[in-house]
Amino acid sequence: MPGKDRKFILLSFDVEEFDIPLKYNQRIGENEQLLIGHKGLLNIMEMLGGHEQVTGTFFTTSHFAKRFPESIRKISLHHEIASHTCSNSSFKINDLLISKNELETIIQKPIFGLRMPQMQEPVMDIVSKVPYAYDASLNPTWIPGHYNNLRKSRTTFHEKGVIRIPASVSPNLRIPLFWLSFKNFPYSYFKYLANAALKKDGYLSLYFHPWEFTDISCYSIPWYTKRPDNYVLLNKLHRLINDFKNETDFIGMHDFSNQI
Repeated sequence: MPGKDRKFILLSFDVEEFDIPLKYNQRIGENEQLLIGHKGLLNIMEMLGGHEQVTGTFFTTSHFAKRFPESIRKISLHHEIASHTCSNSSFKINDLLISKNELETIIQKPIFGLRMPQMQEPVMDIVSKVPYAYDASLNPTWIPGHYNNLRKSRTTFHEKGVIRIPASVSPNLRIPLFWLSFKNFPYSYFKYLANAALKKDGYLSLYFHPWEFTDISCYSIPWYTKRPDNYVLLNKLHRLINDFKNETDFIGMHDFSNQI
């Protein structure tokens, strides 16, 4: 595994429509969903502009990319663009191919990676036939009401000829190191868990959503999904990058998968 000699952080963002209020019976139009996601994306890109050594992966719905093609093309100059299918709110099996083709048309580069909406389990036979080189849809932990993946591999593995890159969890207890824990855990505790996973696995796979990095305080969604937000959360991520950048390489998932 590449982490034996070098350590990596795979920083990724699910670039999508801000549709979470719909789950809590708050009506929000499609245009507003897209604009909130785009505002957060611009904030992220401004912050990452000060970290030239950081390359991330942006899993983008093709619906979002078609609305903001110039932003996605600009991101693709330094970072990796991957597929988040067509929409975060709905999914059809044909979306695996449609989104890949639409994103490739927009950025004029090949799309290698997939992350399913809301970390759904992909149909790997179809994923391999599209084809995608890797999939990052697995969170190998238990999230009540969503999924129980405690029996699945914590680290990278091959399935149907596709490399699967799970989101990082802590060793032993499998505490998820995803967006909700980053928002809600004290920074020192999250960093402690991240260090433990990095030491054990040789890499960290972390994921966030751009809409977290703008002001979403007015929306009627659970407190643990929206606080902190905007620049407070942006500064927290900036701190994480600074704390790890001297001892790890921040690389895109496709580059990482080529070393497995």
